[in-house]
Amino acid sequence: MAHPYPSPPGHACHGISTDLADCFLTRRQLLSRVGMGVGALGLASLVPGQLIGATSATADLKIGPSPLLPKPPHFPGKAKAIIHIFAQGAPSHVDTWDPKPTLTRLNNKTLADGGIAMGSPFQFKPYGASGLEISDVFAKTAAHADDLAVIRSMWTDIPAHDVATVFMNTGSLRLTKPSFGSWLVYGLGTENQNLPGFIALRSGKLPTGGAGNYGSAFLPGTFQGASINTTAATVQQMIQNIRNSYVAPKEQRRQLDFVHQLNQVHAQNLQREAALETRLESYEIAFRMQAEATDAFDLSKETEATRATYGNTQQGKQLLIARRLVERGVRVVQVWHDGWDHHQDLREKLSAKAGEIDGPLAALFADLKQRGLLDSTLVVWGGEFGRKPTKDRNGYENPGRDHNAKAFSVVMAGGGIKGGTVHGATDEFGAAAVTDKVHVHDLHATMLHCLGLDHTKLTYRFNGRDFRLTDVAGEVVKPVLA
Repeated sequence: MAHPYPSPPGHACHGISTDLADCFLTRRQLLSRVGMGVGALGLASLVPGQLIGATSATADLKIGPSPLLPKPPHFPGKAKAIIHIFAQGAPSHVDTWDPKPTLTRLNNKTLADGGIAMGSPFQFKPYGASGLEISDVFAKTAAHADDLAVIRSMWTDIPAHDVATVFMNTGSLRLTKPSFGSWLVYGLGTENQNLPGFIALRSGKLPTGGAGNYGSAFLPGTFQGASINTTAATVQQMIQNIRNSYVAPKEQRRQLDFVHQLNQVHAQNLQREAALETRLESYEIAFRMQAEATDAFDLSKETEATRATYGNTQQGKQLLIARRLVERGVRVVQVWHDGWDHHQDLREKLSAKAGEIDGPLAALFADLKQRGLLDSTLVVWGGEFGRKPTKDRNGYENPGRDHNAKAFSVVMAGGGIKGGTVHGATDEFGAAAVTDKVHVHDLHATMLHCLGLDHTKLTYRFNGRDFRLTDVAGEVVKPVLA
């Protein structure tokens, strides 16, 4: 039978061999084989006959198992997937999740640090059986208060957007490190082999800090986040080149199999190359995505009632896609919601920004519960740092708040989380976390724990040392766990 991929006329292998391995020889290998061949003639008379030819220099070529296959966790985790809604720009905690009546009482007074106190223009009320106090800018999400755990004592290292954003997503201030989504897929794989294990849904432009926020750094590229621009109108526009307009699927499969064969021969005869194997894995996922992604991102397949509940907005579209993705076994979905940097006109701008996500977030919680997915899906909302309790640029009639690394809030719900919970506290003004402080490394440790991963054991050796998401720090915040 003719070889399925014969070498062309004039090629060194044409008419000589149908074995791909014979076409991959370095000069050193060629000289070695010629020299050793002479000695082998004499050796043949000394070696038992049954051993000669017992092993083949060209074993059957096989494509290895995908690195995205599901892996067992360190211990049984209550969550199987995570939806992380990143409020980029640093939302004001004292206007959303951390009520400060003292700040309101001292509105427009000069505080000890010289700043002018700015009481929140929004009202806080208790919600649910837990009595969790939430600002009226999140009145719809507040209906799910008994499912929420609010960490009010978060703090980070540096109040600069680009640095703090990357830190919240990678746990690193300096070196380029893998994102938490990449760590999760590296540790657990993903349930759906026809979609990426980590998908980042963004609105047009790249986020502050760049694509490294969902990159894999020194982890194999297979684990990096797939960035999807959800502002596009159709699936084909969201995921460019999702369909091959020139080659039928059967021929695509044949070509991919041949490329894998070539790579296996290259690995056996020369060396393995991580970058090359990552590229091949991306080709595999792209091939398998042609049918699966078209379905997952097609919101017309949802009922009109469901689409109306989420709302015909960018954030509604993003969160509905997020639910469809975790429903299909995607491990990590990150939703980017930028525009929370309110140095002035806070009353109008924060109210509008929270209004973009409040309804869709409430719809997401209701939808996940109705489908039995909330218990297995960890939902996290938060930004990179908080805001000061004083007026920024005091001369403005409509002031906002400046950056604050010493205090902010993060909201968690779903798999592994104890609902109706408040953890930690800031001082009476909300200027700094003072009780049960939670650092970014602690938050990451807790997120990993909910999915069954011990943050001290999830490591990857690079440049002679074992790296991890939480560096050499991090404690699981046990009071928020169910």
